[in-house]
Order: sequence, then structure tokens, then C-alpha cells
Amino acid sequence: MPRYKRLVDNIFPEDPEDGLVKANMEKLTFYALSAPEKLDRIGAYLSERLSRDVARHRYGYVCIAMEALDQLLMACHCQSINLFVESFLKMVRKLLESDKPNLQILGTNSVSTIQVLSVSMCEIFCFLCLRIRMAGIKGLQGVVRKTVNDELQANIWDPQHMDKIVPSLLFNLQPGEGTESRSPSPLQASEGKEKESPAELTERCFRELLGRAAYGNIKNAVTPVLMHLDNHSLWEGKTFAVRCFKIIMYSIQSQHSHLVIQQLLGHLDANSKTSATVRAGIVEVLLEAAAIAASGSVGPTVLEVFNTLLRQLKLSVDYELTGSYDCTTMGTKTIKEHEERQLQEAVIMTIGSFANTLPTYQRSEVMLFIMGKIPIPGMHPTLQPAGSEADRLIQLMLLKSLRQVTTGFQSTNMLTALPSSFLDPLLSFALLEDAHIRLLVLEILVSLIDRHDNLPKFSTISIISDISVLKLKMEKCSRQDNLFMKKHAQQLYRHIYLSCKEQSSMQPHFEMLYTLLALISMELANEEVVVDLIRLALALQDLALASEETLPVYNRCAVHALSAAYLNLICQLTTVPTFCQHVHEVIEVRQKDCPFLLPEDIFIEDPKIPEVLEKPEGEVLFQQAKVTEVLGGSGFNTERLATPYIPQFTDEDRLSKRKSIGETISLQVEVESRNSPEKEERTPAEEITFEALKNAIVDTVGMEEQERARRRQVVEKFQKAPFEEIAAHCGARATMLQSKLSQIFEITIRPPPSPSGTITAGYGQTQSRSVPVYEMKFPDLCVY
Repeated sequence: MPRYKRLVDNIFPEDPEDGLVKANMEKLTFYALSAPEKLDRIGAYLSERLSRDVARHRYGYVCIAMEALDQLLMACHCQSINLFVESFLKMVRKLLESDKPNLQILGTNSVSTIQVLSVSMCEIFCFLCLRIRMAGIKGLQGVVRKTVNDELQANIWDPQHMDKIVPSLLFNLQPGEGTESRSPSPLQASEGKEKESPAELTERCFRELLGRAAYGNIKNAVTPVLMHLDNHSLWEGKTFAVRCFKIIMYSIQSQHSHLVIQQLLGHLDANSKTSATVRAGIVEVLLEAAAIAASGSVGPTVLEVFNTLLRQLKLSVDYELTGSYDCTTMGTKTIKEHEERQLQEAVIMTIGSFANTLPTYQRSEVMLFIMGKIPIPGMHPTLQPAGSEADRLIQLMLLKSLRQVTTGFQSTNMLTALPSSFLDPLLSFALLEDAHIRLLVLEILVSLIDRHDNLPKFSTISIISDISVLKLKMEKCSRQDNLFMKKHAQQLYRHIYLSCKEQSSMQPHFEMLYTLLALISMELANEEVVVDLIRLALALQDLALASEETLPVYNRCAVHALSAAYLNLICQLTTVPTFCQHVHEVIEVRQKDCPFLLPEDIFIEDPKIPEVLEKPEGEVLFQQAKVTEVLGGSGFNTERLATPYIPQFTDEDRLSKRKSIGETISLQVEVESRNSPEKEERTPAEEITFEALKNAIVDTVGMEEQERARRRQVVEKFQKAPFEEIAAHCGARATMLQSKLSQIFEITIRPPPSPSGTITAGYGQTQSRSVPVYEMKFPDLCVY
């Protein structure tokens, strides 16, 4: 028998309870150090004895063999150690594959003594995660920590390995599982003193794994997480999915955050036809991920992120309306409307969360992008008919998303915050019948105009005797703001006026209109704007008086109250004592005689309105002549103040689709015939009758027929006429053109001036013949 075998046999005592024979172990170690070429044979023989002892259930000798292997590994550092490690790994694998928990733990503890591990060991440790949790997790942790070696790091991130490691860790993170190891082993003395639970150890191991992930490995690390949540239906609970991605977002390097978000967006698209609760869970995770990620973490494809979310929003609206996913694999699965509504709200909140991470210029781009997605009635012929339920719901959802993006948005330049490409389509929605849509438009406007956080101070409409208690923040109107108001003021005034004419307007609408007027006064007002706002407030009072047949009693009282509340605010902002006195006198009279014309009795839960509203007159009304007089003494433009405000009607009226042709024509004729203060006087418009319209239509049709006939003749002439005739015709036209050009040149060429200033003929008459430039005679001094 070879000497190395005798030395190995001598380390085993007759009774395994006596443990390793230390004296003989020292001899074996000295022999291995003296003859390192025998080390691989020693390992192979030990492995053979261990396999035999495991098969014969002599577990005491198994422990002695593993202890001897550990000591040899610690002592020997020769070049042939790799061959010995192979025998060691075979022995560890044998222990881990056994049915005895004690042997599995013994093999796991031995792993920590070496610096090189095989990736193939991952499968064994993943299996142990499901059976002996603490041992398996520690083994995986050892594998992760050894990934600093180049040989292993190139393979550990491959999908075939990550698909085993990550689900095993997630299984131990899931709630409801036991937190203690199932079989504490006497072979591991420190196991009873371990205070860390399996879930805590798993989380620490998962964080270490993610912290080592490079840019190219993020996808392989996150994909198994998505698959695990899908396979075990863990999106619907939301809690565990959110916890997993919080660990991911906090563990990976911050510059890689956008990769995780893009994977979540792709997974949301892939699950676009699953149940609403699953999609809502993914969106909820996106919301949390966006909140954790640093500013700008959305990555280079900012608009693609919002495009995906908006697409999911539209799909959810379609599912809610149609009641199916339009997919044969879904069978007869019913769609629950309340779940789709919850999903829609979650998507809207996520859009706002993403927008809050963006700089100002990118938020402006996102606002324009969302506005471009909203179907505008009359502007998108490919969409469903204007006013359809699908369009209405999509408009609602996208305007809610837009409101979420604009919340907290502050821009120093209103021209960039509200460009025409954004403001024009936004205001067009203020003409729609849907009261909810009109309210959203007003909320978006006040959110964009409020740049000094004055919005919360106007949450309710009331008569405030001293506005200094509000502590309003105001700055001088900048040049850019003046340009903005010069360009868009009349448009804003017009929509405020028209919003008050809506029968479906309720208390929230009037509160937003008051807030909008107040914010314009503080953020964008110069002297001209103040004058126009006062004229607008007085015009609203006239509107309430003239709408006895078209507006209900509540709306007329509300418009009176809105006008009074705003005039009370603007008079204190202008600080003109006589103006304030007049406003306060009217308010006092109303408080005594008709309190239902003030906001305190109207904008409450149970409005105090009369059954029949008699037309107010006299001292309960604000007098335009009196206002003009008191403000004219303070230097305001009295001519403009004395002119009643009249809204300008434009082509936007066609977007509302609520006026008949006759009503539209009557409005246009009325505007044409009245003197607008913003325009010069024009001649009275021609009377438009039914006969005139009929003749115009008939004439237009006749002209079109004549034009088509003329074109047909020209085409036939060039197709059938001989070449000589066509050439002669074209030559005649060319000759005519040349003749006209010669006449023009003859007229434009002037003769050279004579010393006396004119060229005269021999008969004392002015010479009419033009002299070409090449025939002119110049003095010798001018020629060289």
C-alpha cells in the first residue's frame, strides 16, 4: 500500500467519537507539504473513503474526512492545489446531494474555506434554499462574494444561472414563510447564536448581488424577478412586488436606474391584455421606482416612457367601454370597470411622478406631447364622431394626466410655459359641454399661472375686507409676461366670459374662475390688463342680468357673486380709495337687501337662493360710469374703461359642435355690427338671408363647373391638336411675354440728367425718348 494511503488511514481512529487523530494529521500535512505532487492522490483517496462512509452511514468518519480536507486546504498553497480542489468539490457535492440535513450543512460550511468555486455549485445551493434555507442562502452568498474572480464573473450573470439564483432568493423573501432553519446542526456551533433571519440574510445577499451588477448585467438580473412575480401572481398584492423593486432600485448603481424602469415599461406592454389588477401592480411598482430614482433617471427616451403610459391609459379606456380584451386567448373573461378605473388613476399618478423628476424644459415637452395625444373635436377626422363616449373618456384621462404633470410646474417665462401650440387646443376644451372637462382645463391653467404658491389662498370665494391677511406674494410684471398678455389676454378673457355662460357650470367652476382671475391679477397684470379685467368683471354682471331666460337662478346668482368677489379683490390691489369705497358700498347694500348675490350665501353646501330672481337694479349693481370716474382720477384709461367688454368670437366656436348654422351666423352678424373696443369701426355687415346663402351656394357650384370644363378643354387640345398648332400657340405666348417685358424696360430706363436738370428738345419740350445706358456720355473725369 502506498505511503500516502497509510498516512490517510492513520488519521481515522477506531472509534469515530474520539475525533481526528491530531498527531497523525500533522504527519499527513508534513508529507503533503514535502511532496506536493502527491496532494491530488491524497484528495482522491479521501474522497473515495468519504463516499464509502456516506454510503455505509458512518457519519462520524465523514466529519473526520471533511475536517482533514479543511486542514489540508488551509496548509497547502502549491501549484497543484487546483487538482486537490476538484476532489474537494466532489466531496462537497456528495454531501450536499445527500438526504441528511447535517451532512448538507457540513458541506456548506466547508465552502467558505476556499477562494475558488465552480458556477455549477449554484444549482445545488439553489436547491438548498428550498430545503435548508439558511445553509442554502449562505452558500449562495459565498458564490456571490467570490464573483470578484474573473473566471467566475464572466459566467455568473448568464441567464441560465441567474434564472436559478434570483428565484431562489425571492422565494426566501416572500412573506408567510418560516424564518428559522428547519434543522439546527450540532456540527455548526455558531448556528444557535445566529440572530439574522432567513429573510434578512436573503435580502442582504440579494443586495450584494445587485450591487455587483454592471451595466450589461442589469437585464439578466431583473428579468428573473419579473418572471417570478408573473408565475406566482405576486403583482396583484403589490406589497411584495414593490418591496422587491425598492431593494433593486436602492442596490444598483444610480446611473443604471433607467434600465430597470425601461424593463418595467416593456413588461407592462407585454402584459397589456392581462387583468387590470396585474397591470395596476406593475404601474404601482413603476410609481415607486420613479420616486426612488434620481432626477433624469427616465433615461434618453423620455417621451417613449410617457408614450407607453398614455398607450396603456387609452387601452384601459377601450377595455372599459368594450368589455373585452379583443383576444381569443382570454376566452369569456369579464372586465371589471372599477378595476380599470383604479388602473387609470394609478397610471395618471405614475405620469405625475415621472414628470416630477424632469427638469423644466423636459416637462414642457411632455406637456406638449400629451396635448398632441388628446382628441380635439373637429380636428381629427380619423377619430370617432365628436362627442362620442370613447373620445370623452380619453379626453378626461389625458387631461387628468396633463393636470398631474402641471402640478408644481413653475416657469419664469409664460411664453414658454403656455405657447400657442399648447394654449390654443387647451382652451378649445373650455367650449365643450362636459363640465368635468371644462373644470380640468381651468385647473391646468391656474396651476401653470401660479408661480408664487398663491393658489391655496384662493381655495374658496369670499368677500375679504383686508387682503393683507392672505399674505399674497407678488412681483412686478416682466417684459415676457407683458408680451404674453398682449398676445393671449383677449383669448383668456373670452373663455372666462363664455365659461360663465355655461348652464352646467357649478360651484367648483366658479371657484376656479375666481382663482384664475385673481392669479392673472397678481402674476400677469399691468395697468392695461387691470383695466381689461375690471371691464370683464362688469361684463359678467351684465351677462347675469341679460341671461334671465338662458341661465338658471343659481348660475345668475353665482355670476353676480363672482363679479362682486373679484371687484373686491382688484380694488384692494389697485389701492384706489374711491374705487374701494364704491365696491364696498355696493357690497354693503347687497348684504342688507340681497345676500344671495354675494359668495357667502351662494358658494356653500346648501346655497341660499330665491325661487325667482328679480332683475337687480340700482344700488345693488356696480356702475361702469362710476368705476370709470373714480379710476380716471388715478390715471387709468377712462376711454377704455367706459367701453363695455364684448368677447371676440373666433373659429374656435366650431370645435364645440353645439351651435347650429343659424346661431353661428347670427353671432357673426351681431359681432360685425357692433363696435368692438379692440378694433376700429367698420362698415355695417351686409344683411345675410336665406336667399343670399342659396345664391352663394349656387354661384359657387356654377363656377366650379366652368373651371372644370375649361381645364378639360385645355387637356383635350394638347392631346389631340397637331404639334405645329401647339408650337405656334406657345410661340405666340412667348412673343407676347417678350413684348410686355420690353415695355416694362422702356418705362423703367431713364435718360441721364442734363446740367440744367432736364433734357430738352429743340422745340423747348421735354424729351420723351429714353437713352440706353451704353449710349450715355460721361465726363472725361468719370472715365478711366
